[in-house]
Amino acid sequence: MNPAWKKNWDESKKRYLDWWNGKGLVISMWEHLEKDGAPCEPVAAPLPPKDKNQYWFDPEWRAAHLHYQLSRSSFMADILPVANTHLGPGSLSAILGAELEGGEDTIWIRHKEDFGDEIVFDEKNKWWQLHLDLLKACKKNSKGKYFVGCPDLIEGLDTLAGLKGTQSVLTDMLLRPEVIKSQLQKINDIYFRVFNSIYEIISENDEMAFCYFSIWGPGKVSKLQCDLSAMISVDDFRQFALPYLREQCRKIEYTLYHLDGVNAVRHLNAVLEIEELNAVQWTPGEGEPQGGDKRWYDLYKKILASGKSVMPCWVEVDELRSLLDNIGASGLNILMHFKSEKDIEEALKIADEYR
Repeated sequence: MNPAWKKNWDESKKRYLDWWNGKGLVISMWEHLEKDGAPCEPVAAPLPPKDKNQYWFDPEWRAAHLHYQLSRSSFMADILPVANTHLGPGSLSAILGAELEGGEDTIWIRHKEDFGDEIVFDEKNKWWQLHLDLLKACKKNSKGKYFVGCPDLIEGLDTLAGLKGTQSVLTDMLLRPEVIKSQLQKINDIYFRVFNSIYEIISENDEMAFCYFSIWGPGKVSKLQCDLSAMISVDDFRQFALPYLREQCRKIEYTLYHLDGVNAVRHLNAVLEIEELNAVQWTPGEGEPQGGDKRWYDLYKKILASGKSVMPCWVEVDELRSLLDNIGASGLNILMHFKSEKDIEEALKIADEYR
């Protein structure tokens, strides 16, 4: 696919391919900022939403809103034109029976108070139907102008926590480990059914994009994670998370692991043992300096030395040169904190010195 609203796609496509293969430098951002000058094409704005429910859960309205936003977004540098179809971080939990609640700036997952151990995929589930309706509405509007992104389904322990509550999962890991393992395998099995169904809708010539962290690949692409890892030991991570993450990496061609917070760093060695994993994204967490800070340089070097690519996030323009000086310019997909197209131009001048 050659997305019509991104004029330098051929150049960016090569950079993404290089990055997946441990080389090259991608300069991008998560989400989008408004472009200078005329829109990509004239698109009428939808009427304001009546309430939060329409804002988040009306597929036709959201598709129209995303279409309008993207028409006015900048895709300079390697910023991807992607419709963000997320229905909350961890919407696989809702597909399996949890509830979604729209907030001011996100969607909350509410676990089932009466969860009874069985993991069931009901294809008539209202939230699964909403996923399908939203993706199809976005695909209808896109018409090759931009990618329709895969929602942030999430998997494994995080999905189980979204379904029955974090405390319940932690207790069962201690008292009923075999039950947890059975549930995790069931979640993985369902994940692939759901993911493959989504891929059939959003893929373009066997290419796809993923909403969170704006990644693209010429095949199946996913962001993987285990945020609950911050609460468990290294041994428990290896027992209750690693096998299922490894299965995902074996079945999905391009995978990015979301390492979230300083309390999750102790699991990095295990994550790096997944041979098929392509890249690691680093989120420092609340109260910590963001991805361009020098204290994370050694973390990036360790990931790169393992043969994985790296995604530093929320890097400021004035941090970019030092970052590249210290860790090199190969195997990096840097999500910048851009505030304007002038910022993008400045970052590109710096990046071009290292390419």
